[in-house]
Amino acid sequence: MIYETLLTDLSAGVMTVTLNRPEKLNAFTVGMMTEWMDLLDRVDADDEVRVVIVTGAGRGFCAGADLSSGGETFDTGAAGKVAAGGKRVAPRDGGGLLTLRIYECKKPIIAAVNGAAVGVGVTQTLPMDIRLASENARFGFVFARRGLAPEAASSWFLPRVVGISKAMEWVATGRVFGAEEALAAGLVSEVLPPDDLLGRAQELAGEIASNTSAVSVALSRQMLWKMLGAQHPMEAHRVDSQVIDFMGSRADAREGVESFLEKRPAQFSMKVSKDMPDFFPWWEEPEYEG
Repeated sequence: MIYETLLTDLSAGVMTVTLNRPEKLNAFTVGMMTEWMDLLDRVDADDEVRVVIVTGAGRGFCAGADLSSGGETFDTGAAGKVAAGGKRVAPRDGGGLLTLRIYECKKPIIAAVNGAAVGVGVTQTLPMDIRLASENARFGFVFARRGLAPEAASSWFLPRVVGISKAMEWVATGRVFGAEEALAAGLVSEVLPPDDLLGRAQELAGEIASNTSAVSVALSRQMLWKMLGAQHPMEAHRVDSQVIDFMGSRADAREGVESFLEKRPAQFSMKVSKDMPDFFPWWEEPEYEG
């Protein structure tokens, strides 16, 4: 697929993805969602990609949904399908399709929020693993001010990132707020001068790509995310035990220990594309029922 709304650059294991509609502050469209989904499939399949950085072209990160259609922007009309019994099933939320796909990604994703991130512009970052912000960044969960409600599965993600009280404050007021407030609430982990933002994201990505086992990171990412919904730590213990048993007898664990003892950089050889354990994925993916 040739991308019209995304720019990509792969260097030293780090894929930098730039949302590229600068004249529209990188506003989200169906086309952008489709390209994102295709790119994530490529990222998971390509062992040369160890980490993904996401940023925006120009002065914005993503200003939310493209509203150029006016008041009918979110009106799906008769779209959707009719289920048994004549009940209409609503069309699936495009932002949610994207965030669910990010959630399943095998590679860590770093958001480098360089400017406005509003609506789906911010909710799409919630399943990303590290969020950095420029001092110029602004955030807003503005749905109630547009007569809408949270989308992109953000009612699940946002309270897990910042807690229910702060999540509800931001969603109920719909106000736009700055990077320092985002930092204080844990929405982002660092606030940086604009010129330092991408450099810091690349530093973090490089540390992952240069020093860690790709399979270890892929397993760890899914272990941490999936356990957010676990009912008891025993669920984590069961998965931990399987993963430690599997990895402990593989090449990367041997290399990790030997390189430490020999005081040299590790050279990990296992590949996400072919060396994941047979029990991965260990969870059952829920079906969508509208």
